[in-house]
Amino acid sequence: MSARFALVDVFHDGAFTGNPLAVVSGVDLDAAAMQAMARWFNLSETVFLLPPTDTSADYRARIFTLAHELPFAGHPTLGACHAWLALGGRPRRPDRIVQECGAGLVPIRQEADRLAFAAPPLLRAGPVDEATLRDIVTVLRIDPDQIVEARWADNGPGWVGVMLASAEEVLAVEPIRRHEGRIDIGLVGAHAPGGEVAWEIRTLFSDGQGALVEDPVTGSFNAAVAGWLRETGRATGAYVAAQGTRLGRRGRVFVDYEAGGADWIGGRTLTVAEGTMPLSFNSRS
Repeated sequence: MSARFALVDVFHDGAFTGNPLAVVSGVDLDAAAMQAMARWFNLSETVFLLPPTDTSADYRARIFTLAHELPFAGHPTLGACHAWLALGGRPRRPDRIVQECGAGLVPIRQEADRLAFAAPPLLRAGPVDEATLRDIVTVLRIDPDQIVEARWADNGPGWVGVMLASAEEVLAVEPIRRHEGRIDIGLVGAHAPGGEVAWEIRTLFSDGQGALVEDPVTGSFNAAVAGWLRETGRATGAYVAAQGTRLGRRGRVFVDYEAGGADWIGGRTLTVAEGTMPLSFNSRS
């Protein structure tokens, strides 16, 4: 028994500059097997393409981090859609692709050389409690006075958003390497006006084994930030965010506000490798 897989570079600005994603298709495994495969790929997320259970959806995606399954994540959403289209998938509507995932139905649209998803609603919003804020300051190793604003930005992965005064401050953060317990922190800071990108993003999460990992590019947190910036008047029109800079990447996230409608989170996607992999092994294989 074997499965198809693809390695997709998501939110890239040239090959090998975005966030790699493993997309597995052709099999329906139990959650334990999917989790084991996700740990083996050792990427921030692995997504499994499955037939939809909702008649309004074009396909279904199950998304796994190194430690657990997520109801929604951004770069797996774009990468899964890219792989589904590459496998010959045809959307029910010519102007929309609809993904089914743990968070429900997520609309996706094609725009020039990019895909974009409609930002889902937050599961948790509002100010961060003092205990969580103390934990964040410890993990980031920053002075509390550096924080311009902190709020819950959870649309699935559990993000806490931390805004600093500038992109330079975001890039200067040197977090601790280990943290017991689950934590998901997103940093955001503004670049000087008139540049190629408007905002700098960094995201950090625990891997379930005590290590703190920096994600190259994170669609879910960028989606939460888009709503945050629009709500507070810090952004009123389309903009580009950079992420992965400290990791030597050139992640680019394209945000577009639909008047009276959704926040669209877009990025370029590229298949870097694909093939088949066995699902049964023996000690001599």
